[in-house]
Amino acid sequence: MITAIRIIFVIACVIMGTLWAVLLVDNYNDYASEQNTRLGQDIIQMQDEVPWGIFGGLMGGAISVGVILALRFVTQEVFEKIAPAVLCIVLGMVVGYGLVKYITHFTKPTDPNVTLFMYTSVILIFGFVGISLGLTMASNWEALKKAMHRRQFGVGQAKVVDTSVIIDGRIADICKTGFVEGPLLIPRFVLKELQNIADSPDVLRRARGRRGLDIIKDMQENNHLVEIQVVEDDPTEIAEVDGKLVRVARDYGGKILTNDLNLNKVAQIEGVQVLNINDLANALKPAVLPDEQMQVRIVKEGKEAFQGVGYLDDGTMIVVDGGKDHVGKDVSVVVTSVLQTTAGRMIFTKLQSVLS
Repeated sequence: MITAIRIIFVIACVIMGTLWAVLLVDNYNDYASEQNTRLGQDIIQMQDEVPWGIFGGLMGGAISVGVILALRFVTQEVFEKIAPAVLCIVLGMVVGYGLVKYITHFTKPTDPNVTLFMYTSVILIFGFVGISLGLTMASNWEALKKAMHRRQFGVGQAKVVDTSVIIDGRIADICKTGFVEGPLLIPRFVLKELQNIADSPDVLRRARGRRGLDIIKDMQENNHLVEIQVVEDDPTEIAEVDGKLVRVARDYGGKILTNDLNLNKVAQIEGVQVLNINDLANALKPAVLPDEQMQVRIVKEGKEAFQGVGYLDDGTMIVVDGGKDHVGKDVSVVVTSVLQTTAGRMIFTKLQSVLS
């Protein structure tokens, strides 16, 4: 697309250069003819317009190529630094011109020199004001853009999504229930991290990365309860992804969605609120009280002597005292204690009877 636009621009410049050359030759010939007729001067006319038209076309093409080459040096960083200055200069000169136009409409000065002096003076003053404001406020341009972004997400508190939550996949189901409000912000560097995982030579790691990308696509296409936004914010002065997530969440005044315990701790130290999907899953598990009876299938031996290990349907680990010799059997147990850890919940039980 951009290549086609460049080609059209070059062709247009060649045509304009040719037209300008022909126009200048015609004007010069008219001037020479008038001088020769009226004053008797011997001014040579340019009889053939074709060579000059070709020269003008070549000059137009050269100028267009020069503009294209010059634009290659305008990087994103340079543009972000120049943009506020140029904007302020243009606004200042437009305001100055409008002010003079308003004044001359009512005063109607008869001397054209006075009008020219007023235009020049006011535009010069406002142009200088624009230059000063543009150069001095250029450093705050990034803060202004971030403030505008924050206003765009004013409907609900934004949630910045971590890579671990995307790969986990449960966030898509949670969003469909409507329990998560506010936009979900996916920074561009998180997408790059997912892409790197999807391109990994390791089969399992590659599958996890591709699954994460598929989940994002599915959420954008099929989830209409929560807005999904990809943001370009990337604090280049911070190397670690966790630190970048904390900075982005702080800039947007939002929270972080993650399953990473280390990120959870770092964000809490930085004063950013964290929503941990594992904590939510643990909170939704049914409560179990001491002396409560339950049934469980022992699937393996435990770490301690005479212990067996089983699992509930939600993945909760059941440690059965006295169940070592009953691996692969369904048993009836009674709860002795419950241990809640950051990794999940463990239920300690005592064997009561073997069912099968």
